[in-house]
Amino acid sequence: MSATRPGVSRRLLCLLGFLGGSLTLGTVSAQENVAQAIPGVVAAGAKIELIKEGFKGTEGPVALPDGSLAFTETQASRIMRIAPDGTTASFLEKSNGSNGLGFNAKGELISVQVDDARVGIVFPQGHERTLASSYEGLPFGRPNDLVVDQRGGVYFTDSGINVAPNQPAPTRVFAKPAVYHITPEGALKRLAADIERPNGIQLSPDEKVLYVANTLGENVLAYDVAADGSLGARRNFAKLAGWSKNDSGVWSSGADGLAIDEKGRLYVASNAGIEIFSPSGDALGAIALPRKPQNLAFAGAGKKSLYVVGRGAAYRIVTQTAGYTGRAK
Repeated sequence: MSATRPGVSRRLLCLLGFLGGSLTLGTVSAQENVAQAIPGVVAAGAKIELIKEGFKGTEGPVALPDGSLAFTETQASRIMRIAPDGTTASFLEKSNGSNGLGFNAKGELISVQVDDARVGIVFPQGHERTLASSYEGLPFGRPNDLVVDQRGGVYFTDSGINVAPNQPAPTRVFAKPAVYHITPEGALKRLAADIERPNGIQLSPDEKVLYVANTLGENVLAYDVAADGSLGARRNFAKLAGWSKNDSGVWSSGADGLAIDEKGRLYVASNAGIEIFSPSGDALGAIALPRKPQNLAFAGAGKKSLYVVGRGAAYRIVTQTAGYTGRAK
């Protein structure tokens, strides 16, 4: 089955032709890089394959309909492609610091962009346009991740500007960190502005629940989604095992990118690796990685491989359950 709906797949394939309940923490052997078994998720000894390292920032993986995967090199302002055979090549240069990625029904690639902060279409060339760059007159700080629903609405996070330690705060005023929704008609709405650092964002397969990773919180958050795209009350969905102090002495779960499989399990990139939760929020296990992950997505034939990017590296793990095929991610 295609990674996207049929209309998206046909359009993208043409374009690509030109581009040639207890928690058991999985361990990784330094020699073999294999994972412990998590029933229904990964088999015992599943190989954690290093595809390549040395990238300049690794984010935003999303499935392409030919079995390949795109991800962003945010610092290099480039989008890369991993072919089914594991080779890598540039997909798009000059991406305006694209971070999270998603496709609409027309096969257009939408990204959140951090250089000139905005959300917009970056591919195919000639179709570029901005969907949103500010809220109530205030520019976004750092758009982070997005998910496109089946009606064409775009949910995205703005995690706020990054201020380096011992550096003065900027004098410019930015929109506060929040979760936003661009409706299918193009209207921008702020849905949640009470999250310390909203990061990864994902929808359940039936699109009735929106998940948000809060990097500075101990829990993945969840919201019920109404018919008009608005959100219900915030609730704690699952507690993360990666809750610890970071290098700056700040408590953080490291919660970053999110992915979903066809059974509705949620996969969370965190300080503990890839943490997996049932649709009801029960901890199923975690896959430890050689480097801390930043984002992840299912891709490949039947979306039966989990691709993970982080700290300049890209990995691939064969899974027992396919990723959800109703959206590119």
